[in-house]
Amino acid sequence: MMAPLARAYERSVPEHPADGGLFGPQSIVWRVHRDRSFPLAGMRSLMIQALHPLAMAGVAHHSDWKRDPFGRLAATSGYVLTVTYGDTASANSAAARVRAVHTHVHGTDEVTGLGYSAEDPGLLLWVHAGMVDSIVHVVQRYGRGLDAAEADRYVAEMVPFAEMVGVPTEMVPASVQALTDYIESVELRQVTPAARDAIGVVLDPPGLGDDLRVLWHELGQVAVGTLPAWARSMYGFSEPPAELMEREPVRQLIGAVDIAFESLPGVIEARERIELRTRA
Repeated sequence: MMAPLARAYERSVPEHPADGGLFGPQSIVWRVHRDRSFPLAGMRSLMIQALHPLAMAGVAHHSDWKRDPFGRLAATSGYVLTVTYGDTASANSAAARVRAVHTHVHGTDEVTGLGYSAEDPGLLLWVHAGMVDSIVHVVQRYGRGLDAAEADRYVAEMVPFAEMVGVPTEMVPASVQALTDYIESVELRQVTPAARDAIGVVLDPPGLGDDLRVLWHELGQVAVGTLPAWARSMYGFSEPPAELMEREPVRQLIGAVDIAFESLPGVIEARERIELRTRA
């Protein structure tokens, strides 16, 4: 199950990059994106992103996520990692491929009756905001730590992530408060059948071994607990017990999942390449 993620991780961190990339080893983006809490942030991100019916319709109609959920997740992870840790040419090439795919993703959402296009800056911004907001929230709460100034700096540094897929600079929130205000200002938020299907797979993916399934289910409950109250209410999720959300038990859970990931070929080597470049 985790093998596609490991392969994407290994491929996305080059051994001999041509330059420091879009952000550079001393950026807050590099520091935040190597945090071990990323799987938890990823789950929360998908839950937020799925609440826009047009963004969800694009995924449901034009991807094979049901057949290969971890392949889809690996592709997304590989993109984020390439833009983060790849050299400038690799990052720009990855973004160009995403934009090319988006030209074919359009249609009509059967729930709202509205048309959608993956090239729509509004939809691209929603996806970007769901990811960045989730990373900030989870890393602050369960990661290595991120104070308020660092969180604002991270959000600002991530603006190019949205720009390079087609969102005008002036639309992209550049602070935590602006990000929160934007997400809460979007009126077209709803749980469609496609969203319920997608999040059902996220919380209970196929192909997990018994031990990893237990860990994944617990991680999913924590992800639910990190959602804003309005999002949890839309899904109909109960608030998890307070003891489940305590920092140290959650960090131990993240560590257990990370041990399984790090045991896969290429992961440790890729992490070592990142660490060496940050110390250079």
